Amino acid sequence: MAVALYFDVHVPRAIAEQLRRRGVDILTAIEDGYDHEIDEEVLLRARNLHRILFTQDIRFKALAEEWQRQGQPFAGLLFGHQTGATIGRYVADLELVAKVSEPEEWKNVVGHLPF
Repeated sequence: MAVALYFDVHVPRAIAEQLRRRGVDILTAIEDGYDHEIDEEVLLRARNLHRILFTQDIRFKALAEEWQRQGQPFAGLLFGHQTGATIGRYVADLELVAKVSEPEEWKNVVGHLPF
């Protein structure tokens, strides 16, 4: 089963557009009407939709790490610093995650991009 991704508002639209052209299942918080929700609600929404959250917001990373410590479940979080890689590199790494991993591998995991 392919991994479905959920993008918070801090991710450039170009990443989502390029991934969609490559057949990756993407839903953005903006498209979902969650662009004005607090971080906890967005992380819960991604969990309820069984989608791994990709963010470039360090606060989301800190929140997910806190949830790990507390044992609060989430679908998984991938963090990529805004200056950590090019758009193309993030596209390549996210495509790899979406196409060759399974959702179960990411439950309650905080991953870092680029690989």
